[in-house]
Amino acid sequence: MAIEIRVPSPGESITQVQLAKWLVNDGEQVEKDQEVVEIDSDKASFPVSSPENGVIHFKAAEGDTIGVGSVIAVIEPGSGAVPANKKSEASTPATSSETAQRQASSVPSAKEERSGSRSGESLEKLHASPLAKKIIEEKGVRANELAMAYPGKKINRNDVETFIKDRKADAPLSAFSNIRKEERKKLTTLRLKLAERLVAVKNQTAMLTTFNEINMSSALKLKDRYSEVFKQKYGVGIGFMSLFAKAVTIAIRDFPMVNSMIDGDELVSPTFVDIGIAVSAPKGLVVPVIRNAETLSLAELEIKVKEYAVKARDGKLSIDDMKGGTFTITNGGVFGSLMSTPILNPPQSAILGMHKIMDRPIAVDRQVVVAPMMYIALSYDHRVIDGKDSVGFLIKVKELIEDPLKMLTMGEDPVTLLLDL
Repeated sequence: MAIEIRVPSPGESITQVQLAKWLVNDGEQVEKDQEVVEIDSDKASFPVSSPENGVIHFKAAEGDTIGVGSVIAVIEPGSGAVPANKKSEASTPATSSETAQRQASSVPSAKEERSGSRSGESLEKLHASPLAKKIIEEKGVRANELAMAYPGKKINRNDVETFIKDRKADAPLSAFSNIRKEERKKLTTLRLKLAERLVAVKNQTAMLTTFNEINMSSALKLKDRYSEVFKQKYGVGIGFMSLFAKAVTIAIRDFPMVNSMIDGDELVSPTFVDIGIAVSAPKGLVVPVIRNAETLSLAELEIKVKEYAVKARDGKLSIDDMKGGTFTITNGGVFGSLMSTPILNPPQSAILGMHKIMDRPIAVDRQVVVAPMMYIALSYDHRVIDGKDSVGFLIKVKELIEDPLKMLTMGEDPVTLLLDL
């Protein structure tokens, strides 16, 4: 009896999704719990696995918009087309002369050795899922390079696809040809929803941006001095995103309107801080949320940032990971941005933009010195946040980053507290 594969519900209020990509071929033998299709919703992408062993038959095509609960494939018990990575196993026994020929031809050429060719032996030894090995074979990925990229980890499909994408990104751009043509492809549900939300932000909010600059000398010294010890204890290094997240939670205590938002004709002011961290993922920018960030230590914040970065890279972020949020931080500096005006993440009223650290001449004690400087930007909804609060909040963040010891005393001068003044 055929078993149906239906589109699971990705979350409340989502009624339609888009079939992004089939991970197997129609009529192919699949295994229980093997990922067979990738689905795009307007909030995240997620894979769907086969419920049983059997032969898969598609009922929908890539790019189709489908209702939640709809049948996209059926699994029939039995055998079907042999997957590419198993065809060699299904071949008939060879004669002694054929075996000798195979052995002779299996000796790698000098060209293959120089390129680190993916021999059957190296692929066999690779700690990877069956589907990952299939993609490795089909795409011609070098197994030894993949093993070095993910040491000690069982490599899955997402790891292989990320590796291939990064390799293409590192390759030099090809020159334009004289052939005039256009490539058209349907926008994903995620991209369409993102476009809709961004246009709504510009039309429905009174968005302004205020700027400041931070001398990052103290933060860099802290990172250089303690990062190795910090990593030995917590398993992660000290990152600037966690430092800024900590500074934001302290600054919001003095400027709670920055953490507020409009809901209809009401102003909502949470007594907690759920910080959204903008992270670059294979399909675009996503914003997972660190909940109750005001209660977390610097180490706990860094661990959460690292966890979300890995999940975003591997396409493992869930809808719950990205729900809610009262404030967002984005770091365009990782792409080389020197200054920008970040756009609000609705329904939030403010977003902090970090940028590239660059050595610039500044005045210190009436002397010109060269220091590592970062421009920061706060975009905010003027309906909720006044200019006084936005500027004051940004100055508070600046003070905390320039003197990280103040984070230990919740923004107060540690010397003043020590002397009980």
